[in-house]
Amino acid sequence: MSVWRHLAAAQAALAAALDRLRSPLLLACRLYVSWQFLKSGWGKLGNWDATLYLFREEYHVPLLPPDWAAVAGAFGETVLPLLLIPGLASRPAALGLFFVNAVAVISYRQVLLASGYEAALAQHVLWGFMLLVLIAFGPGRVSLDQAAIGSGAGRAIA
Repeated sequence: MSVWRHLAAAQAALAAALDRLRSPLLLACRLYVSWQFLKSGWGKLGNWDATLYLFREEYHVPLLPPDWAAVAGAFGETVLPLLLIPGLASRPAALGLFFVNAVAVISYRQVLLASGYEAALAQHVLWGFMLLVLIAFGPGRVSLDQAAIGSGAGRAIA
């Protein structure tokens, strides 16, 4: 066997071994990013007066009045992660959270894009990439979406 065939066989074996990590990695992405948004959403709900103040004075959400933006933000940060955790409507939930994340960066750009806040912006970038991975590759085998596909229901979810 040639060197190239040995390398190709070794690469195929490595790929097969690493493929087993796909679903656990996608589950970890779902859980981590959901936890980040849930914490923020619960904070908004826990002190609604402060949330309204922030949306009226600090956050500059385009196209929405501040009170509506506060409701939309709190809704997105609490409901969408609750869908993403069990992997139910995962791609739409991840897409919604990607949008919430992008709006957060745009709305608070005067801080997140300022010098000294690179780490805060980097968190949003990380969450955005994790959400893009979930949008592109789906929730993995450990999900209600996958269970629906496996049972024959919802073939379009895959």
